[in-house]
Amino acid sequence: MNVKENAPLLEYLINNVSESRSKLKATLQGRGIAVNGRMVTQFDYQLKAGDKITISRHKKQNQFKSRYVKIVYEDRWLIVVEKNIGILSMAAGHSSLNVKSVLDDYFLKSRQKCRAHVVHRLDRDTSGLMVYAKDIDTEQILEHNWHQIVYDRRYVAVVSGEIEQENGTIANWLKDNKAYITYSSPTDNGGKYAVTHFQVLNRTTEHSLVEYKLETGRKNQIRVHSADMGHPVCGDVKYGNGDDPLHRLCLHAYMLCFTHPVTGEPMEFSTPIPTIFRSLF
Repeated sequence: MNVKENAPLLEYLINNVSESRSKLKATLQGRGIAVNGRMVTQFDYQLKAGDKITISRHKKQNQFKSRYVKIVYEDRWLIVVEKNIGILSMAAGHSSLNVKSVLDDYFLKSRQKCRAHVVHRLDRDTSGLMVYAKDIDTEQILEHNWHQIVYDRRYVAVVSGEIEQENGTIANWLKDNKAYITYSSPTDNGGKYAVTHFQVLNRTTEHSLVEYKLETGRKNQIRVHSADMGHPVCGDVKYGNGDDPLHRLCLHAYMLCFTHPVTGEPMEFSTPIPTIFRSLF
């Protein structure tokens, strides 16, 4: 639906969509409405003439309940979720709790003839946004064109110590050793070149709240680069220094923006910085 005049979102929908006010409010709250490809939940969001509104008719999101996974967006080709800590992205054993199996169970119960196809991963103890394909063709497009399709991917972390500079860039080569520990080198060590940009959002003398923007997406990239700076991610038992104020790995994938692999529309998703992170500041 193309917007013809400036107006608050809910008011415009009431005047232009043949559904009740209560149904439209529920669709908004259920993250079923996008403006120019971006999910919007605010009733008073100001529309401008020329904006494009997309309404998802899926009611399945509201029936889905999981303590580990929240559905953020869904269409016939893909599903975007917010993962909690304590769950793997995909199976690593017969009984391991993982997002893929949770989504496959949801698809089965909601009578969708599809499976969740893994496109990228987050560590078990990293929370945040992920996208899964619902068919093999979409998965192949996303997998083979990931770096061209994803145009903004950001994390937020609580790190140990006070970072003095406001922003900067870390760039080096990352490679795994035989013990599956990723280590870095300022020169080519046969690994993969990794670039991370950072911006300090808040700080105390003990901790810093940092936004990381990935230019590359290597395994353990943020965790290793944070440690390289002398400010490891809090709660990181692998690369940290024992600083664990929140009793969790303090890393959250809070922004994911990509071009839809089928429709070509920009898809932009963000979640609030976890309240528990802000509590330290």
